Amino acid sequence: MSALGVVFRKELVDSLRERRSLVSALVFGPLFGPILFTLITSYAVNLQIDEAEQPIEVPIINGEGAANLVSHLFRRQIDVDHERFTDVDALRDAVRRAEVDVGLMVDRDFGEALATGDAARVWIVADMANNSARPAFARLRAALNEYGLGIGVQRLALRGVDPSLARPLAVLTDDVSTPSARSVLLLGMMTYFLLFSALLGGTHVAIDTTAGERERGSLEPLLTLAASRAELVWGKIGVTFVFMAASLAICIVSFAVAVRFLPLAEIGMTATLTPLVCVGIYAVMLPFAALGAGLMTIVASFTKSFREAQTYTSIAMVAPPLPIILVVLNPVQPSLPLMLVPSLSQHLLVTELVKGEAFDPWHLAVSAAVTIAVGVGCGLATVRRYRGEAILV
Repeated sequence: MSALGVVFRKELVDSLRERRSLVSALVFGPLFGPILFTLITSYAVNLQIDEAEQPIEVPIINGEGAANLVSHLFRRQIDVDHERFTDVDALRDAVRRAEVDVGLMVDRDFGEALATGDAARVWIVADMANNSARPAFARLRAALNEYGLGIGVQRLALRGVDPSLARPLAVLTDDVSTPSARSVLLLGMMTYFLLFSALLGGTHVAIDTTAGERERGSLEPLLTLAASRAELVWGKIGVTFVFMAASLAICIVSFAVAVRFLPLAEIGMTATLTPLVCVGIYAVMLPFAALGAGLMTIVASFTKSFREAQTYTSIAMVAPPLPIILVVLNPVQPSLPLMLVPSLSQHLLVTELVKGEAFDPWHLAVSAAVTIAVGVGCGLATVRRYRGEAILV
């Protein structure tokens, strides 16, 4: 067996005996992301469904003269309360204090204005700085607009005018997206958790094989073995890569299981995380494990204790997934230049897989080559550091 193989086997056995490494790579890293994602997404979806289906209560002032309007709101699952407020200022104060989401004030001349064909006035009392009240405001406003449109159509028809003349432009929507493509709106952040899981899965191994050995005093005897510094470093990086790859695989499988519990069908979405898609996601993401192994090893090699290494690797762990957050805020389409950015290229390719769309093979090749090259560069930098005497200080 070569010296590289001996080092790899030694570090692998030591890491398997280390409880923190196993928990991080096989439990916490790959399971934390899917569980958190499922809980947050399930809550958001159920909240959206409840907001669309559950009736809301709206206090109303001067509603006695708008019986037809009240009936229309009731049919739209908006219950009006005539007795709670009789003073406008009291209603406005209650909305400002968030005691109620929205209120409705009807003009005293509402019925007369409708009878004479004038514009009947109503006021929605709302606090637009209160985000939690926005859904109720939107539902009430949409119901009022629908009521006003219906009255306008009836007035035109009574005067012998075709109501369609008042709407010369009919704007229709032809949605060509598939249910699986729409699921990306919710599953788009899955890649962030996959990247984080890969990094977290091997970070403890990278720390233990570098800073941990310096802290225990076992690094100097290790450097006296009949193995080159390069073989020592690549053996350590290889073990870190194995743990990151295992953590990534478990995380993907966890996501495939977790999305089955999300009520995506109720909002017109479908998650197509089939075994074949999961294999494709793993193939796309695996080069990032090589980058992560090299990055965490070089960062940890500059530290002298386990605690210090944890601090620096935690900071380094934030940087790789950062492009994904930027893309979520400013969406872009996959292109060859973007494949030159590690983590971003993986995110774009995984998104295409989740949508069920084919991507350019050159995109995958460039993404993998650049990502692995960055990981190799980090490894070469680590070898250079191990060849210096400063590693023992």
